[in-house]
Amino acid sequence: MLTNLWMGFPYMFIVSTGALQAIPGDVMEAARIDGASRFQTTVKVVTPLLLVAVAPLLVASFAFNFNNFNAIEPLTEGGPFLPGEYTRGGTDILISMIYRIAFGGSGADFGFASAVSVALFALTGVLAAIQFRFTSVLEDVN
Repeated sequence: MLTNLWMGFPYMFIVSTGALQAIPGDVMEAARIDGASRFQTTVKVVTPLLLVAVAPLLVASFAFNFNNFNAIEPLTEGGPFLPGEYTRGGTDILISMIYRIAFGGSGADFGFASAVSVALFALTGVLAAIQFRFTSVLEDVN
């Protein structure tokens, strides 16, 4: 997780700073004139406006990281493995486990790997749909 955080931080930093710069200063000035403190301005004005721009990217980032094969395989190859276990390792995610089922040391089980892949696709799709449903509430902020 630390490696993935390290790899994804620059992208999210650039997106967040760009979204922060797009928030008009007039809105924050109006909140201060209305008597809001800096904390209230940040929580009740800046954060909702920031989430409008960033929330869809967070959903896409989640879906990407859910299937982020290239963070696991080159770094740890899914290991460490328990004795006699060649399919599931200590650092595996579903997509790296599917790869090992299809092409790993325990033989090639393409049918089972395909079934798990379809289930993973459905799970990712359902989770993304739920997240987009919650982010659609933010469209009324502007």
